Amino acid sequence: MMNRLSLFLFFIFSFVACSKDIPRDEDLGLYNLDVTLHPENLKAVSTKGYGLVKFRQAPDTARIITLDTWVFNLKPLHAYLLQRAVNPITDNGCNSTSWLTLGKGLVPQSIQTDEKGNGQENLFRDITSIPRGTQFHITFQIVDAETLTTVLSSDCYQYTVR
Repeated sequence: MMNRLSLFLFFIFSFVACSKDIPRDEDLGLYNLDVTLHPENLKAVSTKGYGLVKFRQAPDTARIITLDTWVFNLKPLHAYLLQRAVNPITDNGCNSTSWLTLGKGLVPQSIQTDEKGNGQENLFRDITSIPRGTQFHITFQIVDAETLTTVLSSDCYQYTVR
């Protein structure tokens, strides 16, 4: 009986002593974004396509932004590109039309859809040359890799270089 009680108390105290402060992405503020992409013109586009970009800046000296990108319900077996445009934080909103195609560092990388029109690509961007603490407004779009027509776009987000 004493062994069972000791074992029970051991497990209870072990559980209570465990740290439950697991870092979550939403606790990381303006360094990380979950970007939703939706049809460019909701009324004119008959597609039900959408996308997601998981924009993450690790707290390291390299200052690499990972851009894990997913698209859904787009044209099957087709290539798309992720682009971004930025504005200084002093501008009101995202009105830049200077689109940069993203990829694997400086090399643009397409997102290829499967037979269901879904695709995924792990992209990244090196921002080591940008000083820490710099803030931007940023917007994203998915374009057709052949025609460069915008298929999906995001709202305007604000981020800070970690």
